[in-house]
Amino acid sequence: MTNVETTASLTTTGLQAFAAPLTRHAIFLGLRVGASSDAVDKVRDTLADLAGTLESVAFRDPHAHLSCTVGIGSDFWPRLTSAPKPAELRPFTPITGSVHSAVATPGDLFFHIRSAWEDFGFEFERLLLNALGDSVQTVEETAGFRYFDRRDLLGFVDGTANPSVASAIAEALIVGDEDPAGTGGTYIVAQKYLHPIRAWQSLPTEMQEQIIGRTKPDNVELPDATSGQKSHKTLSTIVDAEGVEHDILRDNMPFGSPGSDQFGTYFLGYSRHRWVIQQMLERMFIGDPVGMYDRLLDFSTAITGTAFFAPSADVLGSLPAPSSTADAAAAAPDPAPVSPSPSPADNSLGLGGRPSTS
Repeated sequence: MTNVETTASLTTTGLQAFAAPLTRHAIFLGLRVGASSDAVDKVRDTLADLAGTLESVAFRDPHAHLSCTVGIGSDFWPRLTSAPKPAELRPFTPITGSVHSAVATPGDLFFHIRSAWEDFGFEFERLLLNALGDSVQTVEETAGFRYFDRRDLLGFVDGTANPSVASAIAEALIVGDEDPAGTGGTYIVAQKYLHPIRAWQSLPTEMQEQIIGRTKPDNVELPDATSGQKSHKTLSTIVDAEGVEHDILRDNMPFGSPGSDQFGTYFLGYSRHRWVIQQMLERMFIGDPVGMYDRLLDFSTAITGTAFFAPSADVLGSLPAPSSTADAAAAAPDPAPVSPSPSPADNSLGLGGRPSTS
């Protein structure tokens, strides 16, 4: 991957600005596309024009930092384009633990709209959906907001582990030559979590901190447990068999409505390698060791689960259409899930290993 490709993918405004900074407002929009070829053509045309649509809103004030990242689902990819499918693009993989489960929900397209001010995101979403018309159906629409000093509604600072240096961000986010069909893009996993906020608030602060793995007032990391029950921080850290830690970029946002007694976190993970997020979720829901799941899940229920691939802006704007409906129907099946390295002899899950190359 060239430096030019990396720089373009790490822009902080505009279309496919994967590394855009956390803004005060975000919209998470999931769509299903109609079955007709006309619906798919309308989507392709809209995506080709999307950079212009975004600019028509963003030019009004550059301080709005308006950006939009578009993700394409595995099942919809061969309907939309004849371009080869990225190697790790597949539907969200449900995970069933002994107590909690990560569910899979439908979605063909995903739009992550970020802005400093709510009206800019609102206006862009309005224009986007007007352009798509009846070719799509909305299956997910959540508006998030920044909560004080980047805290979630549980009261802890969120996203502390995100890489901050440009080179580290590029390494964590941008697909390289190891995945030729996805070079320059990134994988997205999205989940919507609901919190029983009063139950959480009834816990002593010290217990909350043990569950999260950080102090609540000042966000100081607590020591990792080497055995037994691990904290959320430890379970969500992926280290491979060679001792290399694999980062992702989290762009989580709180959402909620006190009048409806709804409080939640929208988890959004961007990653160069889809398997990293998969193993992270397996460690949380299944546990490491097995059965010792992330205790945060006792206060955080996943009600959606979707996965997408976001190509670079240049690729998104020029996706070649399938030559015929028959070609789309005959598209290759989804690639098999990437398997982790064999479990180590200590009977742990072995979820931190690199995927098998076999």
